[in-house]
Amino acid sequence: MALIKSVRGFTPHYGKKCFFADNATIIGDVVMGDGCSIWFNTVLRGDVNSIRIGDNVNIQDGSVLHTLYQRSTIEIGDNVSIGHNVTVHGATIENDALIGMGSVILDNAVIGEGAIIAAGSVVLSNTKVEPFSIYAGVPAKFVKMSDPEQTQNINKRISSNYQFYAGWYDESPENRSVLDPD
Repeated sequence: MALIKSVRGFTPHYGKKCFFADNATIIGDVVMGDGCSIWFNTVLRGDVNSIRIGDNVNIQDGSVLHTLYQRSTIEIGDNVSIGHNVTVHGATIENDALIGMGSVILDNAVIGEGAIIAAGSVVLSNTKVEPFSIYAGVPAKFVKMSDPEQTQNINKRISSNYQFYAGWYDESPENRSVLDPD
């Protein structure tokens, strides 16, 4: 069972049909919507400031979300996919964005709607990533614009797929996902 822990008077809250891997850790001032999945060895550490997560967000294995005390928060929109071993530290990630495996998103960065951060990228503090753009590298730089419709379709499909995968781990009929990946 996932470690869900109160700290400093804050208890994590989450919506319906969320999946938490057995060794996921969710601490403190964390609020997430419906249909989220928090995968193996992932840590959401809302001990020093708030973490807000929308609906249908998947945060994949080994990722860490944390903030700066009184200086940064995390805001994640709907249908966001955060790849394996990503660090998000006090940043905003808007709806339908995709954060590639092994990326680092630093304090007060804003990842625009439908943006894609390539695997292994480092988005520096205070960087503003334009909606429907692709950024890559260390530090991450603009690569090109993406097609908004195609990007939203891909990112929503990945989000739906993760809801489906989460259903493999939950044997109770009321929580089992009815979504089928494309």
